[in-house]
Amino acid sequence: MNTHDLRRLIDQVAKKKIGTAEALEQLRMLPYEDLGFAKVDNHRHLRRGFPEVIYGEGKTVLQIIAIVGRLAARRQPVLVTRVGRDVYRKVHTRFKAARYHEQARAITLKVPEGSAGGAKAGHTDRPRPGVLVLAAGTSDLPVAEEAALTAEVMGNKVDRIYDVGIAGLHRLLDHRNRILAARVIVVIAGMEGALPSIVASLVRVPVIGVPTSIGYGTGIKGLAALMGMLNSCASGLTVVNIDNGFGAGYAASVINQQQEKY
Repeated sequence: MNTHDLRRLIDQVAKKKIGTAEALEQLRMLPYEDLGFAKVDNHRHLRRGFPEVIYGEGKTVLQIIAIVGRLAARRQPVLVTRVGRDVYRKVHTRFKAARYHEQARAITLKVPEGSAGGAKAGHTDRPRPGVLVLAAGTSDLPVAEEAALTAEVMGNKVDRIYDVGIAGLHRLLDHRNRILAARVIVVIAGMEGALPSIVASLVRVPVIGVPTSIGYGTGIKGLAALMGMLNSCASGLTVVNIDNGFGAGYAASVINQQQEKY
């Protein structure tokens, strides 16, 4: 249930279109729905502004399908992260409108057209502009696309600038106008993780650094990039965990949405 649905339910009770008992029955599953192996958080959209997202790794296909079904039944947009095409094929047999995003390794299922709460739950006719996703190298694209897709599903228009790492800094500076036009910037980098510090030194908007596990042995699977970003001398740089494109995209969306209020 989302904000639109709850308001409609209250209005129906006030106008005596439905009785109190029927309203209570609809609200019975509002906090969460226990599927045995998972407790689907139906209250999250009301609490956070966006429904629960399904982290696919470690879940069976049947578990993913069951959770997708419960979210879709409540007309909530669905995002499943960290899954392969083999999982998607099986999800698609049950939900024909599901779409697979190869680079992001994610499945999305939009709210059907005309359903209540579609725009309120993240899918809008007019996506909010302002989110920019920068990636240092082509090897960083899976994490970058996870961030970009997450922000898009949450109702943002996302600009992408890829393969602009510091080994050729002129490539980044060629996009100066697009960088300065952004409201919030997500910067993905592996190796030594220097790109977020450089970007943060150029702009006055929030910058979110995402270290990736890309790099040679001493990169220690992203730990060197993480430490580099955490020790940045560019004030105000915020850093998420290694390969956490989803977390960065979510944070960027929240920041972008807040800026719309002012």
